[in-house]
Amino acid sequence: MTSAPGAESEDPFVTHRGLLFTVAYEILGSAADAEDVLQESWLRWDEVDRERIQDPRAYLVRIVTRQALNLLRAASRRREEYVGPWLPEPLLTTADVAEDVVLAESVSVAMLTVLETLGPTERAVFVLREVFDVPFDEIAEAVGKTPAAVRQIAHRARSHVAARRPRVAVDASEHDLAVQRFIAVMNSGDVQGLMDVLAPDVVSVTDSGGLVRHAARRPLHGADRVVAFLQGSIAKLDMAFTVVPLRVNGMLAAGIRVGGELLAAVSFTVEDGRITQVFSVANPGKLSALDAAAPLAR
Repeated sequence: MTSAPGAESEDPFVTHRGLLFTVAYEILGSAADAEDVLQESWLRWDEVDRERIQDPRAYLVRIVTRQALNLLRAASRRREEYVGPWLPEPLLTTADVAEDVVLAESVSVAMLTVLETLGPTERAVFVLREVFDVPFDEIAEAVGKTPAAVRQIAHRARSHVAARRPRVAVDASEHDLAVQRFIAVMNSGDVQGLMDVLAPDVVSVTDSGGLVRHAARRPLHGADRVVAFLQGSIAKLDMAFTVVPLRVNGMLAAGIRVGGELLAAVSFTVEDGRITQVFSVANPGKLSALDAAAPLAR
């Protein structure tokens, strides 16, 4: 990570805040929880004798990782009791995030959803090693394991993720084109156009936390079912809606607005020019992070 001009005079926590937020967010999948972790980590950092710290960046990453792991383990029961599917909290991101291919993929909703299938320690090890290239001995200190154990965990987590991540790597232009088509046909009401942009075996997952009436509480499989559900949901709206482009988690996404209010943020996975996965976050408590762009860094 390159420091901004004059950053040498800043507190290392301030200098590396974007990195620390990104580490916490990728481990937790929640911007609100990541901010809580940063606040707790700052309190701990504020009590440290800075002169004894040889590498502040590495030290801060360890603090944040430990706090994020503690919170993730505590949150596991809450997620088990969550009503309907649980999806990561979407982040509004700037266009430059997409320029870092590794960062963009690691914060994508599709990847974060895959990371939800890992155990807490596996997730932390995968994030630190694969995204931030942290040495094994430093990861070992952060997660309380030996370097040899961390190597085994990293190998296992890498294999797990590889088996579940999107089958085909798609460049940003192909992804954006499919999402732009989705937005256009949703606004025009072109049912056949919607069928054409969705893959026949598309899967749609909606996270409403049980707080939104008529939201699907189970994944929908197949273009016919997804289109029928979208038509039914639109018919139940009392006001006209608009689908607008958003840059969410490093990729082009769609926002559904009614009367100026954002009702849902919709992210996608694209393969062969068609949408294969639809991730809709409609839980009002998870949309607050879309007010301003998140400070992501690697």
